[in-house]
Order: sequence, then C-alpha cells, then structure tokens
Amino acid sequence: MADTELASRHCEACEQGTPPLDDERAKLLQGDLDPAWERDGTTRLRRTLRFDDFKDAFGFATRIALVAEEEGHHPDMEIGWGKVVVSLTTHSSGGLTENDFIMAAKVDHLATGTGLKQGLKQG
Repeated sequence: MADTELASRHCEACEQGTPPLDDERAKLLQGDLDPAWERDGTTRLRRTLRFDDFKDAFGFATRIALVAEEEGHHPDMEIGWGKVVVSLTTHSSGGLTENDFIMAAKVDHLATGTGLKQGLKQG
C-alpha cells in the first residue's frame, strides 16, 4: 500500500552527479510502495498497471504526466492496450533517488485514490 507521507512530499531538483541511493535506503523506501513495484538494484523502479482497455490506460498515463509535470520528475512510460508501464530513475544521478520513490508513491496514490480503481485491474 502506498505510504501517504511519501506521496505528500515533493520532488526536489537534483544536481548533476548527485549520488544514487544505497541499496539499504532504496529497500526501505520500496517498503512504502505498492508491492507491484519492481526494483532493479539502485538503478530503476518499474511497475506495470493493467486496465480494461486502451482508453483507461491512456487516461491513467495522462494523469501521471500531469503529476510528473507538477513535480518536475518525469517517468518513462509505455502505453499499450490495457496497460501502462511506468519506469523511474534519476538520470542526473545515474540511479534511484528519493524523487523516484516520491513519484512512485504518487502513481500508487493515483491508482487507488482517484476513482481509477474501476478501470484498473488488480495483479
């Protein structure tokens, strides 16, 4: 389940060369996210969300894009029929920063807290 404290925080600009999180901190922050998030070490977070159709998937991706623009932290997204794949990393750090976990928590919040649950398939 998404941690509401993490979702209520805002992303902060990272300077080029800011080091990525260590594995222990990344593991701790991942515990505050939906268990569907997969972590590739300290490099990337990834979650696939499934929907009933393309329209629902595209609508959800649009909502993510609006939040990402507000936060100044933009995930890579793949949109297809019935799915959105969200991938997060901080390019200026070459890996994961707290911003990635904040943005992931905001995606979790969108998935469970804004009425999108009807179009979102569990699993």
